[in-house]
Amino acid sequence: MSEDTTGESPSETVGAIIEELDDWRGRRLSLLRDLIRQAEPDVVEEIKWRKPSNPLGVPVWSRGGIICTGETYRDKLKLTFARGASIEDPAGLFNSSLDGKVRRAIDLREGDEIDAVAFKALIRAAVNLYR
Repeated sequence: MSEDTTGESPSETVGAIIEELDDWRGRRLSLLRDLIRQAEPDVVEEIKWRKPSNPLGVPVWSRGGIICTGETYRDKLKLTFARGASIEDPAGLFNSSLDGKVRRAIDLREGDEIDAVAFKALIRAAVNLYR
């Protein structure tokens, strides 16, 4: 369930977050959102962890459980896979939180590229953990 209290749907709020980020982070988050939807057409978008310093909250993609979150920082975009430690990553996309027992993350900085095929495979693998 979403923590949205604005009256917008979670997908509308994710769109607002992307629009508010009028730089490379917004463009990249939009691309990743599209790749997530391609990999799992029945994905559910949610918004969690609203707070005064982040009133729009954090985009969350789920399907039977949290697949990943999309957090934006000044210098990077972080996609955290809730159960990433259980996912094979032959392309080596995970580059953050590698010592954790449960989560794994992908940090992207301006100019970083992502292998779309490998990313969609990670999304599918994350969804399969909940089946």
